[in-house]
Amino acid sequence: MAGKAVVAGIPHGVVKKKGGLWRAVSRNRWAYAFISPFYLLFLVFGLFPIVFSIYLSFHEWKGLGPIEYVGLKNFTFLFGPGGKPFWQSLGNGLILFFMYVPAMTFLALVLAVILNSRFVRFFQAYRTMIFAPYVTSMIAAGFTFRLMLEKEGGLFNVVLDMLGVAGVPWLESVWWARVSLSLLVIWGWLGYNMVIMLAGLQTIPRELTEAALIDGATPAQAFFYITVPLLRPVILFSVVLSLNGSFGLFNEVVALTGGGPLRATVTTLVHIYGVAFGNFQFGRASAQAYVYFALVFVFTLLLFRYYGRER
Repeated sequence: MAGKAVVAGIPHGVVKKKGGLWRAVSRNRWAYAFISPFYLLFLVFGLFPIVFSIYLSFHEWKGLGPIEYVGLKNFTFLFGPGGKPFWQSLGNGLILFFMYVPAMTFLALVLAVILNSRFVRFFQAYRTMIFAPYVTSMIAAGFTFRLMLEKEGGLFNVVLDMLGVAGVPWLESVWWARVSLSLLVIWGWLGYNMVIMLAGLQTIPRELTEAALIDGATPAQAFFYITVPLLRPVILFSVVLSLNGSFGLFNEVVALTGGGPLRATVTTLVHIYGVAFGNFQFGRASAQAYVYFALVFVFTLLLFRYYGRER
């Protein structure tokens, strides 16, 4: 019946009759039975944790025993002296964002342009090699970086010593610990962002760049005035993902720095995890999680508002 809505293979007019919906469900019971595991898993592991965490954000609970209602206490706590570690973790995430995202985004774009060039042979092999760190266990990579960055006997300082340069306290200094963490994140996520950029480049007609080169533009001018503006949505998407990732770094922090020194590399996700499973304050951790979600949501909107506009 063209033009009429169909529910589970039954015309809309039939469903509207008394009991028509249940007859439709009964007739397609095997189809619903086969798709039901997804919805059951979503309800148990997706919807229920969200609803329960909202409930917990207004209560105090240590995982065992009674759940005590405290109203907005878990939220107002963040604006007192006790909330300082939470805001410090947000500041750490923001600092890490500006330390590694611009460099990683630029490198990913440059590598994508090179691999998209007609003059590069076996680009599939190069793409695979650059993408390989993304599928590597970040815990294993973090411990490997940690061994290489040891102040005494670490590979990096051994090379610096051979060059006559004093060793660097990679993991003992606040600044260098953040640099070390940024290097690990760039190593692990550069290939992922490069693939995103490469996919965007392949949607841009080559004729545009070729026409600019014929008109006298240099390759650098064609890159900055044609390629980059046309890739604006893709770059914005990559930056937004990196923004969320900066506050949510977990495996990298645990494996490389452990949050030190002086909590300089504790991200928001690591802090919330410590509150929940270290101090067993699940209500307070739930409240912090939703404040964190609201702030990241606002930052994302600002990025889309000021950098996602067509010019």
